[in-house]
Amino acid sequence: MSIFDKIKQEALNQFIEVIEWLDESQSTLVYRFPVAGQEIKNGAQLIVRESQAAVFVFEGQVADVFTPGRYTVEGGNTPILSKLGAWKYGFNSPIKSEVYFVNTKQFTDMKWGTSNPIMLRDADFGIVQLRSFGAYSLRVADPAVFVKEITGTNAHFSTDDIEGQLKRAIVTEFSDAIGELKIPALDLASQYKEIGDKIRGHINVDFANYGLEVTKFYVENVSVPQEVQDAINKRAAMGAIGNVDQYMKFQAADALRDAAQNEGGGAGLGAGLGAGFAMGNQMANAFGGVQQGGGVQAPAAAPTVPCPSCGKPNAAGVKFCSDCGGKMEVAKVPCVKCGAELREGAKFCSECGSSQEKAKCTNCQFELAPGAKFCPECGTKTDAA
Repeated sequence: MSIFDKIKQEALNQFIEVIEWLDESQSTLVYRFPVAGQEIKNGAQLIVRESQAAVFVFEGQVADVFTPGRYTVEGGNTPILSKLGAWKYGFNSPIKSEVYFVNTKQFTDMKWGTSNPIMLRDADFGIVQLRSFGAYSLRVADPAVFVKEITGTNAHFSTDDIEGQLKRAIVTEFSDAIGELKIPALDLASQYKEIGDKIRGHINVDFANYGLEVTKFYVENVSVPQEVQDAINKRAAMGAIGNVDQYMKFQAADALRDAAQNEGGGAGLGAGLGAGFAMGNQMANAFGGVQQGGGVQAPAAAPTVPCPSCGKPNAAGVKFCSDCGGKMEVAKVPCVKCGAELREGAKFCSECGSSQEKAKCTNCQFELAPGAKFCPECGTKTDAA
């Protein structure tokens, strides 16, 4: 290479004439254009495509933001030049500036999920643990703020670089939204859209400080522990059966029909009918409580009561559970704040969440009634006064 070719090559490396960026990664948020020595030739063409923005940074400060279009970087008609100050050598000299292309399109199908279960107080099941996951769409709403607050001087910034921080913020807002909405565990599946809209509103308040916006937020699933899911399934099954007595009679009738239709191999139709009638009599005795011979009413099954601690059925009237030894009779007391009926010994109200510990007189330690302004024992003024 001759000396003239070398000088020409160095000039081409220093003076950029076309500044543009084609994104092929589908995950890049910010790309710093590789300007040699940060020198841009006077008259250079800047091409900003749809869903892009070009941010010029001069001496560490954002000088200008260019929206989609074609621009000629020259003195007099480019806003950036007035912000960068007068050129030292006139309009034939290059300017020094960093150029960041910001991808303003929507980044869809970004995943989120709770890495640890979230504790929730539920009216039906007490304290339950919830896990959830879903997806959201994100875009850069303010390129200048995003470059200043998040990107910094990174030459390449993708969704992977910020996804962890976004997930932590989303999980925090999800926990707050679930607590504020107070949706019972049985009704969560029907409230996914309401939960998603509330979370998106909270998130965008925080993300505005980063120049970001969540355009869509989806809650795909909220799961409960297996024991709670089993209880929900049992309740749904009982609701589907409806009248248990009628259901059992229907089952007995089906069994009688099937037995009558079964010829029992070579036993013949008569034997099949006999077996069917015998089974029918057994079903009638079991569910009707009447003996075929004497017509005496069979004793009904003793009523049972579930244990309030473990749920084990126990005979009515017993004082302690035969399985866990827990007390069967649980007294009910009103909440000190809202008056809701609570189990005796409950530390918090399942309706309003208030602590059930009664206030005490600061002088004599006498337990005070809710809202009492003076101690009935010693007359000391209370904090509620």
